Amino acid sequence: MTTEYKPKQIEPAWQKRWESERTFEAKEDSPKRKCYVLEMFAYPSGKLHMGHVRNYAIGDVIARVKRMQGFNVLHPFGWDAFGLPAESAALKRGIHPAEWTNENIAVMRRQLKSLGVSYDWSREVTTCSDDYAFQEQKLFLDFYKNGLVYRKEAAVNWCENCQTVLANEQVSGGVCWRCEKPVTLKPLSQWFFRITKYAQALLDGHKELEGGWSEHILTMQKNWIGRSDGAEILFSVDGTDKKIDVFTTRPDTLWGVTFMSIAPEHPLLFELIKGTKEEKSVLKFIEKVRGEDTRRRADPTFEKEGVFTGRNVINPVTGEKIPLFTANFVLMEYGTGAVMAVPAHDQRDFEFARKYKLPMKIVIEGDPSASPRDDVRSPRDDVGVPRDDVGVPRDDQNVIPAKAGISPVIASEAKQSVCHSRESGNLDPRFHGDDDSVIASEAKQSQAYEGDGILINSDKFSGKN
Repeated sequence: MTTEYKPKQIEPAWQKRWESERTFEAKEDSPKRKCYVLEMFAYPSGKLHMGHVRNYAIGDVIARVKRMQGFNVLHPFGWDAFGLPAESAALKRGIHPAEWTNENIAVMRRQLKSLGVSYDWSREVTTCSDDYAFQEQKLFLDFYKNGLVYRKEAAVNWCENCQTVLANEQVSGGVCWRCEKPVTLKPLSQWFFRITKYAQALLDGHKELEGGWSEHILTMQKNWIGRSDGAEILFSVDGTDKKIDVFTTRPDTLWGVTFMSIAPEHPLLFELIKGTKEEKSVLKFIEKVRGEDTRRRADPTFEKEGVFTGRNVINPVTGEKIPLFTANFVLMEYGTGAVMAVPAHDQRDFEFARKYKLPMKIVIEGDPSASPRDDVRSPRDDVGVPRDDVGVPRDDQNVIPAKAGISPVIASEAKQSVCHSRESGNLDPRFHGDDDSVIASEAKQSQAYEGDGILINSDKFSGKN
């Protein structure tokens, strides 16, 4: 009896037996406890490398241990086979994306099977297939019918050479990571998922995770959700029929607003500056800011910069016209992408106002007897009471706390809000067919799904545009 391990003889024999006996297939009617093990789907780039082996070996160990512990393990695999990478590779080689992608999948599937990874291949998923596209559009229509997706215009990173949008991580030094051509900001109509509807449910669910998840991770999740009690207030843009929506946790400081800051990525900005004498300077500033890391822009120590847009907005409680700036410290990822600036009571607004010589008004003061003044040398602590002598409403008997309810004059312009986290957008709907599914649904011209149409276009979903 030989003790030598001969992988070319031993492993194929066992792999053949596993396949014939369907050893790794999950049983839907099994009485065993269920366990779902999923690693990231592979992008079919051509061949496996050691990075693949490392990642999938770890997942396989978990799946095998769980089976040994008596679990009914669902361990599927799939291919992240759709979008720009496949299209770019096919264009470079002068072949159809479907041909390139399917050939790579065949090679990589064969390699994964030779590794003996315990996947349930009966549940293999390929994201460029028609059946996957059908399920994706079916799910999208379910979201659509239940008001969980909506369409609006938003600024995106646009590569003219690749004719597609890019995530922030795909832009380096102002150029496309793939073709190294300049990337610009471009307002486009796109679909957004209404994830903020579930913000409170997610926060409530944290209680079930306490003790099992680290406090650090839970804190990160809470900060990402960003639930806040406050108001969304509309500021009219002077000389237009446009309004800018601003979220604030301190609506009682409206009397101290002396300017507004809007994110360079805000889709309304492009429309507001069009044809103005400030258009060129604003566009130049937008291009400068677009190349900056958003994390650095959010850093309180980052130098505050901005330019006047040539527009004014109207303070809804005072009627004053105040200048509208676009500023690098305002991000579309937070709130509404616009900030009502109260420089006497906010550090960032204070630094910006001091740099650009903008006025400041004290409206919250710990000492109610102090008089308002404009010669502010540092931002005041905004934990106090509204000032009576600048028009802030007060109770006849007692001073209204600074974080109290919104006065009637503010409430006429405001709506209550509980969350200002970012809605999730679909970066490249042209690849996923969202527009097609809605058009087909409304026109009812294609295959029926519970009375709604779902469009399947084999050429498009195999990568051809």
